[in-house]
Amino acid sequence: MIINVSGRTDVVAYYMDWFVKRWNEGYFDVRNPFNPKLVSRIFVSDIDMIVFCTKNPLPLVDTIHLFSVPIQLQVTITGYFDDIESHVPDKRKVIECVRELSDYLGKENVCVRYDPILLNSKYNVDYHIRAFNKLCMMLNGYVSKMIVSFVDDYKNVRNNHLDYHEPSNEEYLTLKEAFEKNDIKVVSCMENKYHIGDKNDCCVSIKYAFERTGKFYKEWKARDCHCVNMVDIGAYNSCLHGCKYCYANFDSKQIMSNYKMHDPKSSLLIGQLSFDDQIKVRRK
Repeated sequence: MIINVSGRTDVVAYYMDWFVKRWNEGYFDVRNPFNPKLVSRIFVSDIDMIVFCTKNPLPLVDTIHLFSVPIQLQVTITGYFDDIESHVPDKRKVIECVRELSDYLGKENVCVRYDPILLNSKYNVDYHIRAFNKLCMMLNGYVSKMIVSFVDDYKNVRNNHLDYHEPSNEEYLTLKEAFEKNDIKVVSCMENKYHIGDKNDCCVSIKYAFERTGKFYKEWKARDCHCVNMVDIGAYNSCLHGCKYCYANFDSKQIMSNYKMHDPKSSLLIGQLSFDDQIKVRRK
């Protein structure tokens, strides 16, 4: 299998000690978010590739060499300030770290997500074009592609009363033309209406996964995209970045509670196993 670390929370930023310990122990336990008593046990020996997704890759600098399987790194870097992303690290340091990790992994295995694109009077089309162009200039030669998408109407977005509007056709086409002029390939994932860039590529394609692992994987049916199926080892409502557009944090009261329940020695990211948990080994 390919594991996603993680779309549910930022494991790299906040739980990297746990991840390294679990890797060394040889397995991860992952609680099903829709059936909490069901726990999937994932053995390291069944993992073919890791996809690290993070806003703060700095903890990987001292740990990336510990993992014996192919790695793809996806780092989210946007142009927002702390009114939208309250606890994201200094983006200059993040960019420097991406360059360093690219030298280790190879640029073909590093992607940057300019995601999501949120439009309002402050973060307008011109702002995003300037921010995106600057980011591409600073990362040229270090990343294989830039992944972009527009903000979605998730529950958390509504709860945060986020000020934004859907792009007009003119705004969309202006962004599309400007983004595609850069030297770095642009890819949209899960974007049908507002697609930008290479329509034949996605975040983790079947072709890319085969090149890295020598195995064919099915498409990720749970998502409306062409990425390969991945197994997420994270837990919702456990990320402290505080991004107002995030889909994975939808219960603000649970976030700190879950974070306090984290035990680096536990096989679960959040909490402990219970006597009545049903543990099933997951192979793919």
